[in-house]
Amino acid sequence: MSLTRRNFLNTGAACTLGGAAGFANDLMRFNAFAADTSGYRAIICVFLFGGMDSYDAVIPYDTHNYNQYANIRRELLNRYDSNDGGSTRDRDRLLPLNLANASAFGGRQFALPPELGPLHELINRGDGAIVSNVGPLVVPMNRDDYNNGTAPRPPRLFSHNDQQSVWMSSQPEGAQLGWGGRLSDMAVSSLGNSNATFTTVSTAGSTVFLQGEIVGQYEVGSSGPQEIRGVGDNAMFGSDSLPSIYEAHLRAEGQSLNNLFQRDFVNVMNRSIDANRELRESFGGAAPFSTVFPETGLGRQLQIVARIIALRSSLGVSRQVFFVGTGGFDTHSDQHRNMPRLQTDIALSMRAFYDATAAMGVDRDVTSFTASDFGRTLTINRDGTDHGWGAHHFVIGGGVNGARIVGDFPEPVLDHQFDSGNGRLIPSISVDQFASTLGGWFGLNSSERHDALPGLSNFTQTDIGLF
Repeated sequence: MSLTRRNFLNTGAACTLGGAAGFANDLMRFNAFAADTSGYRAIICVFLFGGMDSYDAVIPYDTHNYNQYANIRRELLNRYDSNDGGSTRDRDRLLPLNLANASAFGGRQFALPPELGPLHELINRGDGAIVSNVGPLVVPMNRDDYNNGTAPRPPRLFSHNDQQSVWMSSQPEGAQLGWGGRLSDMAVSSLGNSNATFTTVSTAGSTVFLQGEIVGQYEVGSSGPQEIRGVGDNAMFGSDSLPSIYEAHLRAEGQSLNNLFQRDFVNVMNRSIDANRELRESFGGAAPFSTVFPETGLGRQLQIVARIIALRSSLGVSRQVFFVGTGGFDTHSDQHRNMPRLQTDIALSMRAFYDATAAMGVDRDVTSFTASDFGRTLTINRDGTDHGWGAHHFVIGGGVNGARIVGDFPEPVLDHQFDSGNGRLIPSISVDQFASTLGGWFGLNSSERHDALPGLSNFTQTDIGLF
């Protein structure tokens, strides 16, 4: 990435928002847009690093399709038998989904493994849905297009780092803007947030997903907001006075700065110190919910997100996008041992987060969704699976038109029209369509969504009907 003033401002510190003059100029470029920013809305991306096997999450339940599935995955399913308590992939232990749109699947039935029980309950009661076979696409594509090369493919398919970036930004590793940030640009340009600092927040480090043209991500640790090291400490190197001297140095107090980059650095540093301090002080009170979160990395991240949402009024935000992440999903081996543990964490953490939003009365105003590098193959390599493409993902929230599977759900067989080989699904819903649907719920009109998602114009359907 080239060193430009914008890149510097967008990556220079934990709180990254351009300088006042640049911010105002960028707002002027967006002043034709008028997103609906009434009320409060928050989107939370739960990214599952490594490529989650959604074939092992949403499982055929009717006898015919379960048997087709089990025949292809027999050796892997047999390995589940060796787990403590036996296999949770046996049909009689699965949790059937009671879908409001069951008639759309011609008698086919679906289920979740018991480890996903907390999400199963939310989906069945209408507070969650499953988006089937979603993933990066340039244009609509089927098996013939893929094999004959008659449609452009997303760049660098099946590569972890690149496909993480493509999912978040439509570009491979090295991309500078993500669709979470671009949707947030529209909300901020419509003056939805009086304090833009806390518009996009990551608990999982710097991510391209949250980077916009006029908004930059605020990073917070999984244990909560923290001061810049040395700033705000009671003492530093044994000196009681050194922390305040160090802070004054970072703020360049009493200095005249003529260099543009120096001024930008100081502006970013001042905002970082002030934002960290503001959020840390706001966290001083008790949380307005009693929900117990799992003591896992994902559970702690989602608890922090819930705490920040609770502060939405004092932070001056009506639109927010959050990013949390957890790993371990590259299950080439030992899938039968790892997936139950990983799924338990997803389900308990996301359910606790939903319950916390319900306790705060904002469950209809907050939507969380899973995303991942890619799905995995239907075929197996003894005790694991290989890199795929399209995948099924969960969307949770009181505002979701729930108890449904959205989109076409390919049968658990090989060589169908969306199989690029070995059951590696060609997506039938693009990430752009999925993001556009979330953007509409977020308050963006059609023009704003097309501006935020340049690839959206390649698809006829811009709202897949999640809300």
